[in-house]
Amino acid sequence: MLLAALLLAVAATPSRAEPAAPAGAACPGRADALGTARVLTVDPAETPRVGRKHFPTTLPLADMEVVLTFDDGPRPGRTDAVLDALRRECVRASFFVLGKHALAHPALTRRIAAEGHTVAHHTFGHPLLDRMTPAAAEREIDHGFAAVESVLHGRAGERPTTPFFRFPGFATTPALLDRLQQRGIVVFGADLWASDWNDMTPGQQLDLVMARLDSSRGGILLFHDPRLQTVQMLPAFLRALKSRGFRVVHVVPPRLRTASAPP
Repeated sequence: MLLAALLLAVAATPSRAEPAAPAGAACPGRADALGTARVLTVDPAETPRVGRKHFPTTLPLADMEVVLTFDDGPRPGRTDAVLDALRRECVRASFFVLGKHALAHPALTRRIAAEGHTVAHHTFGHPLLDRMTPAAAEREIDHGFAAVESVLHGRAGERPTTPFFRFPGFATTPALLDRLQQRGIVVFGADLWASDWNDMTPGQQLDLVMARLDSSRGGILLFHDPRLQTVQMLPAFLRALKSRGFRVVHVVPPRLRTASAPP
């Protein structure tokens, strides 16, 4: 199987953790690493909603370019393993974190930012917002913003530092979409799913995701970092991207502030 061959290749590489490299730079100690091909700035004023699974438009990606996104973390024992795999390949991703998990695991949340990944937002507790009143839904969104901002920056402002948001379960409403656009928040959908909310083996998930990528030739890809099958699959998946000629794009807001680069 594809997974078995790629796991052998991963096992043959050095196990030490190399420091994260700037996007587009060579990967220290790993000449064959996947790396991050380029950084794409996403301006809310120009791009309020992205992801063809949910909206008419998506990010301006070239053929064979992939944006890696992870939802529902951070979770100890899972998210840190995802970060280890990304660091080995010098790959940058976007993590749509839950506010309650950020508060419960602040060091892990700060590690995501410190290693150069984009820390985005996914509400505080993962309710389906289309089942709430607009006012209650917006309070839930703001609660998530405030929790993540307090962990990363010590306080919450009127607008999150990284104005990227994904609806839990993609349960949107026209009123909430309009409200977030007014506030300058980019709503992320996805172009393709890993479907890792369904139980499957890591090998089955790898085959599924690569088949979808081969068909779509890139796009915004959705994973869930708390899912064990995703954690176990990820090193082989990154090597598969490299071997098939895919390139990773890292998305950032016009002004990115992280725990490693305070204002």
